[in-house]
Amino acid sequence: MPRFVPYLTKEKEDELRRIAQAIVAPGKGILAADESTATIGKRLTQIHVENVEENRRAYRQLLFSCGKALNEHISGVILYHETLYQKADNGQTMVEMLRSNGVIPGIKVDTGTVPLAGTDGECTTQGLDGLAERCAQYKKDGCDFAKWRCVLKITEHTPSYLAMLENANVLARYAMICQQNGLVPIVEPEVLCDGDHDLETAQRITEKVLAFTYKALADHHIFLEGTLLKPNMVTAGQSCPKKYTPQQVALATVTTLRRTVPPAVPGVTFLSGGQSEEDATVHLNAINSVPLTRPWALTFSFGRALQASVLQAWGGKTENLKTAQEELLKRAKADGLAALGKYTGGAAGTAGGQSLFVADHKY
Repeated sequence: MPRFVPYLTKEKEDELRRIAQAIVAPGKGILAADESTATIGKRLTQIHVENVEENRRAYRQLLFSCGKALNEHISGVILYHETLYQKADNGQTMVEMLRSNGVIPGIKVDTGTVPLAGTDGECTTQGLDGLAERCAQYKKDGCDFAKWRCVLKITEHTPSYLAMLENANVLARYAMICQQNGLVPIVEPEVLCDGDHDLETAQRITEKVLAFTYKALADHHIFLEGTLLKPNMVTAGQSCPKKYTPQQVALATVTTLRRTVPPAVPGVTFLSGGQSEEDATVHLNAINSVPLTRPWALTFSFGRALQASVLQAWGGKTENLKTAQEELLKRAKADGLAALGKYTGGAAGTAGGQSLFVADHKY
C-alpha cells in the first residue's frame, strides 16, 4: 500500500488547475455578487428600491447581461444560492447567461458567521454540515468554483490563537470538500479593517493569519494548484490617524504574501474590504507594480468596489439599465488594467471616491 494516498485523481487535479488558472487569466478578475438577501437589501434601500425577490433578480440580471463585453475583464462571478436558480427575462438561467458570455459561475457556500465560544467577541463560520451534498449539486447545476469567508478582527487581544486555528481548519475542511466535488475553493480569511491600528500591525496580523491558513491547508492535503486565495489588502485600520500611500500599502501586501503564500497557488483575488472603488483599483495597481518577484497572479474579487456606482446609476429604473451596465464595464476595465499594473486613473464613477466601509461587515 502506498504511503501517500491520492486524495484526488489526476483528472480532477487537472480540471481544478484549469479552472483556477482561467479565473486568474491576465487582466481578469471576479465579480462578487453573492450578497445575502439581508445585505443586498441594505444596498437596495440606499437607492430606494424594495428588497423583494423580483428586484434582486432584476438587479443581478443587469449585472450579468452585459454580453461578451463582461468577459473582457470579468472571468468569474460568485453567486448567492437564490440567484443560481433564478431566470432572466429571456428564460435563460443566470448560470446559462454567464456561461454563454464566457464567464465562469461560482457559488458562496458558507452559511455565515457565528460567535466562537471561549473568545472575546470573535467568530467562526458555519456551513460544513451537508456541504459535500450541496457542492455536488452546485457542480451539476453549472458552478465551477466556490467561496467561503472567515473573519478575524484586530484589537488589543485579537485575533487569538484559537480564532486563527479554528478558522484556518474550517477553511481547510471546506477546501477539501470542494475539491473532491470538482469545485475550486476560494479561501477567504479576511482580516477586517475595523480599528485604529497602523499598517505595520495589519501586516504582522495578516502574516500570522495566512501562516495558520496555509499550515491547515497542508495538513488537510489540499491541492494548492487548484485553489485561490481571497485575502484583504494590507491596509491600516479605518480609524488610524496616519495615512499611507498606495505604494506603502502595496509593499506591505506583497511582502506579506511572499512570506506566507506558496508559489503553487495560481492566484490571489483580493477583496475590496470597504475601500472606495477608486482606492481599491489604485491599490491593486500599486500591488502589481511592486518591484518584487510575484509568483502568483494578483487580481480582484470585488463586490462593493465594482457595484457601488452601478447601483447609483440604476436606481431601480429600467430606463437606466444601459447607463448602469456602462458603469460596471468601466469599473471592470479599470480593475483589469490594475491587475496588470497598467491603470492610469480616470475611471471614477458616481460613487468612485465614496468610502464603502461597513463596520463589522457581514455578507
